[in-house]
Amino acid sequence: MDGVWLGNDPTLRHHYKQLITRYDHDRKAMWYYMNSSPRPCFTIDLLNDINHFQQDVTFWVNVSPSDVYPSIFSSLRYIVLASQIPGVFNLGGDLALFKNLICDRNREGLLAYAEACIDVLHANSVNLNLPITTISLVQGDALGGGFEAALSSTVLIAEKRAQMGLPEILFNLFPGMGAYNLLGRRIGAARAEKIILSGRIYSAEELNELGVVDILAEEGEGVEAVHSYIRKQDKFNNGYQAVHNIRQLYHPVTYKQLMNVATLWVDTALQLREKDLRIMERLARSQDRLMRKKTTATQKPILHERTKIEENYIFDSATSDPTRSA
Repeated sequence: MDGVWLGNDPTLRHHYKQLITRYDHDRKAMWYYMNSSPRPCFTIDLLNDINHFQQDVTFWVNVSPSDVYPSIFSSLRYIVLASQIPGVFNLGGDLALFKNLICDRNREGLLAYAEACIDVLHANSVNLNLPITTISLVQGDALGGGFEAALSSTVLIAEKRAQMGLPEILFNLFPGMGAYNLLGRRIGAARAEKIILSGRIYSAEELNELGVVDILAEEGEGVEAVHSYIRKQDKFNNGYQAVHNIRQLYHPVTYKQLMNVATLWVDTALQLREKDLRIMERLARSQDRLMRKKTTATQKPILHERTKIEENYIFDSATSDPTRSA
């Protein structure tokens, strides 16, 4: 893959633990790849890395190239969010952490985690308040907060093998980091609620038909789809940027809105029953299994035919309540 792999280059000002960055000079695009551990979800370290990355990009875009050895970001037009983990974009919130905080009745800890999520999601949703376009490339499974992160970009590109969904209702909760607002902006509140309350895992093709996924790519061709989109926007960048700005004016997703929903999520989480927490714990273990599978079979898609959630649980179509499979 072409471009400059920056790693922890001092140009970026921060040391990243769970993020890998690459700058594509030709396309004026900065890529950042999530590489979380010990599980492919939004760990505190990953959230901090993304926050620092956004600060770094904003700093260098606004700095005059004459003040530094020349700034590679002076003509930046695109930021692309992707994953370094084969078959997984991101599985969402850190469920093991959630369970511990809920059991400890630690409202402050839950709220701090929610705020860290909203900080990076909102910044991405407003293109870092810079004249750039944010893009998400989903090449594997994006669940819960992973789906919300993908939705926060101006453009959502997904390979056909990708699956996305919001399983939080299955443990009596709801996705609290922007799903309602971001889905509602794309497809309307009624259809957003249907997706949220179903707990279903959707194929990228289904979501493309619904208008959630902007561009559908063949398996293995996601990067080229990003390049193709960039070529298209570059021809008419002035017009594209104006339309993206109109979206923000017509249907804004504000930081206050997102934090109000996130606060409701915290208070709802603290009301979960023991049964709900057991289901959350099982799903947390499935996150761990996926990470182990990733380390032993990195060349294979991890969640292609069926998600681990669907493999480990039977869904009662009448109640949408999961029960553990035999």
